[in-house]
Amino acid sequence: QVQLVESGGGLVQPGGSLRLSCAASGFTSNGYAIAWFRQAPGKEREGVSCISRDGGGTTYADSVKGRFTISRDNAKNAVYLQMNSLKPEDSAVYFCAKARNTVTNWVSLRKYEFNAWGQGTQVTVSS
Repeated sequence: QVQLVESGGGLVQPGGSLRLSCAASGFTSNGYAIAWFRQAPGKEREGVSCISRDGGGTTYADSVKGRFTISRDNAKNAVYLQMNSLKPEDSAVYFCAKARNTVTNWVSLRKYEFNAWGQGTQVTVSS
C-alpha cells in the first residue's frame, strides 16, 4: 500500500528555518518523482517544489526560489524540503505527493500529475 507521511512542520518566526521530511513506503521511491505542495486556508493547493526520481532534476515555484531546497535519499525512501528565510505567507499545510509516471528526469508542479498524497504537516510562520 502506497503511503506518504510528512513531518517536521511547526511554528517558526519570520526569517527562521524548518526542514520537512516525507517518508515513503509501499513503492520503490526511486521510481517516481516526488513533489511538495502547500495549501493555505481559503486558497488552492499549489506546487512548491519537485524532484526527479534520481534527484538529478528539480523545480521550484517562483515564490520559494532561492529560499527552499528539495532533496531526496532513495536509500531511506525519503524526500526533504529545507525551508529558509521563511515568511508569513509561507504558512500552510504542506503535502508531499508521488508522481503518476516513472519518466526519468521528469519534474512537475501540476497537481493532476500526482496520484498519491500524504496527510500534510502544518507550517506556521508568525512572530
